[in-house]
Amino acid sequence: MKELNQVHLNGLRAVEAVGRLRSLQAAANELGVSIGAVSQQVIKTELQLGRTLFERTGRGLVPVDAAVDVLARLSEGFRHLSGAVALARRSDDSVLTISVAPVFAARWLVHRIPAFSEHFPEIGLRIDANDRLTDASQTDVDLRIRVGRGHWPGFKAELILEQRVAPLCTPAMAAALEEPADILDLPKVIDGRAMFTWDVWLSAVGLEGAEIKARHTFSEASLCLDAAIAGQGVMLAWQTIASHQLQHGQLVAPFGPAVNTGFGHYFVTSENARRSDKVEKFKRWLKREIDDDMERLAKAAPVFG
Repeated sequence: MKELNQVHLNGLRAVEAVGRLRSLQAAANELGVSIGAVSQQVIKTELQLGRTLFERTGRGLVPVDAAVDVLARLSEGFRHLSGAVALARRSDDSVLTISVAPVFAARWLVHRIPAFSEHFPEIGLRIDANDRLTDASQTDVDLRIRVGRGHWPGFKAELILEQRVAPLCTPAMAAALEEPADILDLPKVIDGRAMFTWDVWLSAVGLEGAEIKARHTFSEASLCLDAAIAGQGVMLAWQTIASHQLQHGQLVAPFGPAVNTGFGHYFVTSENARRSDKVEKFKRWLKREIDDDMERLAKAAPVFG
């Protein structure tokens, strides 16, 4: 630690930011100071270290080869410092912070939060509805729920539920259908951000390559579900997004099978996260809720059985 006494911390922050962002302007914006201040900090730090870290070019400051490893270690060090500050600022360890994909939060989780509170009144939930995976050392998130293939660098993933999809529509729209091919004549409600396409289901029923006629395309799956409920078309949907509507008869799944997309719902935690009782309690509770809900769904919509 003695080496740190020879160099100002603000200077190291400036050097790390410039090296990572490759821009004096971007570093100044992140640090909340002027470009001139960042430039001066970099110069002072190079003098204190006794070596040049950046080459001055027409494109700005470019790290010299010998500085690449130095900058990488600085970035790692500041990530740890940021994580320590976030940990120190936690004022109440009884609050569980969960980052959840917005569609899962709105269509499945939010309605069940009262049940969790009833079982665990000592734990308060803070829900952050987003699908980004922020650097684990720079956030106070305890647990994430994501949809994907289970591989996120820097994180551990635990499967909750394999994602399966089937076409859904209103009972009135389904009444005119006799075989899977009839669905091709109906307008489709398309999720423009979906990680799968209609081909995943069409192939399973022998209609691979069939043309899909899109009526509406949305950038949010929740809007697609609302459009399907309103009778605007057929949606290729997965279990959790439409479970409530299927169980209450607003939508039906006229034809199976429900097919795997290759994706799934996962618990995602930092690779270095320590075991937490509140996280484990939530995970066990949510798994039971998912299992119970899928049993009810299989009775209401046998294609998901």
